[in-house]
Amino acid sequence: MDTLIAHPDNQEQYKALRAFLKALKINFEERKSPYDATFVSMIEESKKQTKQGKIKAIKTTDLWK
Repeated sequence: MDTLIAHPDNQEQYKALRAFLKALKINFEERKSPYDATFVSMIEESKKQTKQGKIKAIKTTDLWK
């Protein structure tokens, strides 16, 4: 049988997907992220800010000033 890998975007999707698999009695594995959830949310927020252009560029010559 083939294997499916799902990537839910948020906790709501995760819970719904997990409930669906349980209801259909489909075996599944859960793999927890090795990273702290707070750290991951900070990184995601930084990515979002970068896409919105909310960044500050620092020249390498001014880096140590």
